[in-house]
Amino acid sequence: MLLPSFVFIIIVTGFPLLYSLYVSFTPYELLKPNSLIFELPKALNNYTRLLNDPVFWKSLGNTIIFLTVTVNLEYFLALGLSQLLAQVTRGQAIMRTMLMIPMMFAPILVGFQFRWFFNSNLGLVNNALVSLGIIGEQTRIAWLVDEPLGMICIIIATIWMNLPVMTIILLAGTLSLPQETYEAADVDGASAWQKFRFITLPLLAPFTYIALTIRSLDVARAFDIVRIMTDGGPARRTELIWTYAGRLAIEDTKFGLGSAMSWITVIISVGFTVYLFRQLVKSRIVE
Repeated sequence: MLLPSFVFIIIVTGFPLLYSLYVSFTPYELLKPNSLIFELPKALNNYTRLLNDPVFWKSLGNTIIFLTVTVNLEYFLALGLSQLLAQVTRGQAIMRTMLMIPMMFAPILVGFQFRWFFNSNLGLVNNALVSLGIIGEQTRIAWLVDEPLGMICIIIATIWMNLPVMTIILLAGTLSLPQETYEAADVDGASAWQKFRFITLPLLAPFTYIALTIRSLDVARAFDIVRIMTDGGPARRTELIWTYAGRLAIEDTKFGLGSAMSWITVIISVGFTVYLFRQLVKSRIVE
């Protein structure tokens, strides 16, 4: 039974990956079918072109900022929520179910929802600020247009949708910790902060690396949110490497260049995964 499954996986995933790798070495454009020609002297033209493209470096910088801020904020918020939920003795199952609701929404719906929230004229956020007297009707904030605010809005939407994933992982880790260690700490007179700092955090390290790995790789789902909320603009201020790859391949019809961009993101993701896997090995959760 393993051989048919292996062949099916190769056909479904392996062939498209290898084909896209081949395309990345060609000047293929969707509107020019005859351009799908591999020429060894020009094989790396797409990659060198991207490395000399200022938009590529802009999108890469935006991605690093987005990834760093989003994942770290999710971790700290999830850590706090997981510790609070771990203390709940009655109704914890109901609370966990309610916590999972945001991740049940499609990213496109989340993008439209938060695009309306942060709309400068009709958005819920500006209307609430005007009602509270914090801003005036003539000083409404252009949340999705201003350079720092556009990225902040995308980060907020992404965290809202994906926070439950990291919270559930850390909650599962917290509930699996040995209670004997905490009982010994109580006997020694350790405070709540000391138990959290010297027992909970070190023992949660393996679960922390798992949560960070999953979310770092899954953050690409923000493609839909970015395209709906800001479409990478204005002036590429919120462009990410995933949205830029899609723009090159689909909108600009430069499929070879878009494939090269996608493989650059694959290389970055694999490198990051290898680093986190090594951390998992050090934490002795993976032998």
